[in-house]
Amino acid sequence: MPRFTRIPASTFNELQVNAGILVSDFDPATGTLDADDIITATSGGITISAKPSYEDYGSDIDNCPKNTKELKRKTEIDVSVSCTALNINEKTLKLMLGAADTRSSDGAIVTRTDLALTDFQTIWWIGDLADGGFLAIKLIDALSSDGFQLKTTDKGKGNLTLNMNAHMSLNAQDVEPVEFFLKAEGNLSGIHLNKSSLELVEDATETLIATTVPAGASVTWASTDTTVATVTSGGVVTAEAAGACVITAKITVDGTSYIDSCNVVVSAASEG
Repeated sequence: MPRFTRIPASTFNELQVNAGILVSDFDPATGTLDADDIITATSGGITISAKPSYEDYGSDIDNCPKNTKELKRKTEIDVSVSCTALNINEKTLKLMLGAADTRSSDGAIVTRTDLALTDFQTIWWIGDLADGGFLAIKLIDALSSDGFQLKTTDKGKGNLTLNMNAHMSLNAQDVEPVEFFLKAEGNLSGIHLNKSSLELVEDATETLIATTVPAGASVTWASTDTTVATVTSGGVVTAEAAGACVITAKITVDGTSYIDSCNVVVSAASEG
């Protein structure tokens, strides 16, 4: 039997499959996301790169061996995402333009010279693993590097080129702008509510839906102020009186608690 042509038994469980998606927010603890956070549909896959650069501090020292590991230093890491986007909407246009605003008078999206810190955005790429888990890559403070590029086709769909680079911050100079989350299917636990905020009128009700991992986990609901809003064991929120409170949903898995919350604002019912 060949000894050196074997592959690890876990290979096919650990394959990254399909194109993955780009999103603006993601909870790697639970592996859940909101559909509204998906940035765009893509064509031809997505490329993520995290390329370090090194300097050999001993390269100009006489009699010092070159490329010595003790004198090697990492100087930077270039983190980027690139893809062909299909959705032309306000979100994707502003991402591509980098520094842009929506003009209130007519809705035009206009570019500006000065960068604002809010122009730098966190971008996630999430891809499936064959075993049901995922690989998630978080690009911190990403900004468009190539601007707006639209390629149209005769009697076909147009394609937008989206290229973004992550950035370091002066306020956190030891934090590199990329994080990796690798979760096998069996390692996922958590809870996610379908809404992060609610606005209700007195006596109105709305049901919050909790997605739990593992599925079917027992959920404990609570309100920080039951005079403003109450919640049942099934997630039904009832507005009691004008004010604000927070509804929380909690599960416990193997001794660890996972919590998600929803901010509730109740307004007084109109008289008459």
